[in-house]
Formats: sequence, C-alpha cells, structure tokens
Amino acid sequence: MTARGGEWRNWGRTQSAFPSYTARPGTIAEVAAAVRRAAERGGTLKALGAGHSFTAVSAPRDVALSPEHLRGLVAVDAGAKRVTLRAGTRLFEVPAILAPHGLAMPNLGDIDRQTVAGAISTGTHGTGLAFGGLATQVVGATLVDGAGDVITVGDGDPRLAGVALGLGALGVLVEVTLQCVEAFVLDALEAPQPLDEVIDGFLDTVRATDHYEFYWFPGTDVALTKTNTRHPGSHRTEPLSPAKRLIDDRVVGNEALRAMSELGRAVPAFTPGLVRFAAGATGNRRFSDVSTGVFTTRRTVRFRESEWAVPLAQTMDAFAALRSLVAQHDWNITFPIEVRAAAADELMLSTAAGRESGYIAVHRYYRDADTEYFREVEALMLSFGGRPHWGKMHTRDADFFRAAYPRFGEFLALREQFDPHRVFANDYLDSVLGK
Repeated sequence: MTARGGEWRNWGRTQSAFPSYTARPGTIAEVAAAVRRAAERGGTLKALGAGHSFTAVSAPRDVALSPEHLRGLVAVDAGAKRVTLRAGTRLFEVPAILAPHGLAMPNLGDIDRQTVAGAISTGTHGTGLAFGGLATQVVGATLVDGAGDVITVGDGDPRLAGVALGLGALGVLVEVTLQCVEAFVLDALEAPQPLDEVIDGFLDTVRATDHYEFYWFPGTDVALTKTNTRHPGSHRTEPLSPAKRLIDDRVVGNEALRAMSELGRAVPAFTPGLVRFAAGATGNRRFSDVSTGVFTTRRTVRFRESEWAVPLAQTMDAFAALRSLVAQHDWNITFPIEVRAAAADELMLSTAAGRESGYIAVHRYYRDADTEYFREVEALMLSFGGRPHWGKMHTRDADFFRAAYPRFGEFLALREQFDPHRVFANDYLDSVLGK
C-alpha cells in the first residue's frame, strides 16, 4: 500500500520532511518491492520508525516506509531464550509477547514508544554496567538491502556488529532476533540525596548496583537517584497502586512538568523556585514490579535532548564541568540533567564501543530555545572524549566519527556492500557517514 506523502514530523518537533509518498508494506516481499521501485528510478527510501529520534536520522528525502504493518511475533526459541520479532514492533508491545514464554528483554531505556528497529539502529540504551545498549541484545537480523535483496545475518556473522546498530544506512530491517533472559523482578528505590555525595560515590555505586541513574535540576544541590535491583521472576512484587502511579507519573511527572516549563517560559524569574519545588516533590518512593513496570515510564511532555557518552572514569569530571558551565549562564532550564552508565561493547557504531561509558543527557522543553545550551554542552563533552547519541541532537560529522570510532572504516565498507548506490541515504547520513 502507498499514499501520497504529507508532512512527516518527529516526536520532539526538531525535524520535518515532505516524502514524495509513503509505502506501508505488510510483508517482506512488499518491503523489497518498495526498495526496488525506489532504486530503479534513482530515488531514496527511509524507514520511519516511531519518530523518537531528535536528529534527522530517519527523515525521508524521497520515499518514506512506514513500519505500522510490520509488527508482532515471528518465532520463539524458548530453550535458547531467543525471540524473533517483526522490526516495526513497538517496545511497549514486547512485554505481552514475551510474558507467555517467561522471558524479558535484559535491559531497557526509560521510554518504550520506539520501534525495535529504530531503538537498536540509533543506539538506545538503559543503565547498568553489566548491560550494553539494546543493540547488544541482537543475535540475528533480516534486512532488505539497496538492491531489494533479502539478507539474513545470523549470530556469529561478523556483519552483525554493523547491522545491529546501522543507523538505517545498510537497509530496511524487517525481522530482528533478540537474546532474552528469564522474566525478572526489579526492586526500585527512588530517593533524593545530596548532590555532592552522589558525585563522590558515583563510580562505586554504578559498580555495586544492577541499574543506577540520577537526575539533577540545575540550581539545586540535590540529586534524584534511581536504584534498581534484580530478582528472579518468582520474587514477590509490591507494585505501585494505580492511583499512586497516576499521581507520580502522570500528574507530577508530566502535567506538573509541563506547567512548570510553560510558567518558566512566561516568567523566567520563577524558574529557580520552580525547579527547587520539582526537586523536592519528585523521586521519593520504593516499590517492586516486573522489569518493564520499573524500567519504563510514560512521557507526554515534549522535549529536545542531547546526550553524550564519555569514558566512565571521566563521567563525574564531565558532570562537574557541566554544573559549572550551567551556573555561568542564564539559560532558564526547567528540565533535569540525567546521568547513567553502560557496559563496553564491540559494535561498530556503538557509543560504548571499546569502553565502559557514562552518559550525560541534557534536555530542554520543546518550546524553549536550545541552540546555545546544546552547543556549549557539546563543546564541553567533546573535551572529555564524548561521543554523541545518534538519535539525539549534535553537530558532529563524518570526519569526527572517523576519528572517534575505531571500526568506522569497517562500517563504511559494509555500507558499500549493502547499499553502494545510497538508496537509504538522507541528509543526516550524508553528514555523519559521508556520501
């Protein structure tokens, strides 16, 4: 199925495009046919995902390919704990697919609106030094290359290190096989702590804790910490009541944040008091639930984000420098800064390639000006060896990535094999990979 293309916009309202038309295939054969049509007329095609990247990584230059009919379960290997999903499956749909088989994804980020293909292709990650990003869970994939041929890359195939996190540059992912684990329970402790104590103990804490992160509202001296401890699936759960979750996540976490951001925009002088109130009103609870009930939260307030991976040992130095930078400017920031950590991996384009990494993310309300703030943060993170998240705002180009990633040349060679005529190109890929 196809339709004339209207305006495409991403969730954060940072990118837009006007595709010539939108293909909505329901089978692998239909995906291949759409790719061949685009290639034969010298055009380009981009798979859209869910639009949760803040960069233009999925912005279509010509043909857009919607994943809406490429969702659901393909196969389960219960013995190996492996599940093959259609690549357009949304992350929030995965728990119901895995639950009957007693399985779960090993780790997740805090948003689950993305497609499986989009999440792995842009380097989505959670937190926890024993766990890599979502792409490290990929043990097989099927994709349609630039000639319209269907290629399956299995576990042990060296090409998988590029295909698993490929920015959409190698082809259209149609099926993805994930290495899962037995379903598990997380004990969640969310509590405010003095910021200086959190900074001093950060490295010890992330090494001693299954999953740990903290948020800091600029202008305050308190960090909102999240500590999650893993237990077997048989462990007793004490989930939040529906009323408590409604108040904490929807009313405080979304509606109050939206109101605070709007009020801060209208009357900037109110912002310091608002963020102090927010720091005191959130992040003080304990509960236990199935893993997905703890990892993910619903975000309805639109924002923009830039995130940087730095060597783990330098994370707190980078954060301290960022804290000092923010104190020197009147940026009227109403969103917190988020700090996480993840394991090293060997994927060609992973932000954690070859090194344990700390992640520092800065956010702005989507209606606020962000250019100067993000530009200054980028310059600072680069001084600490930072690598930008592929799906979050940055200005780096291919020359930077060639130096930053030891396996960048391998990925470019793989791109020549899968898409020599650049059927999957767009302006973003031209910039970060070269033409």
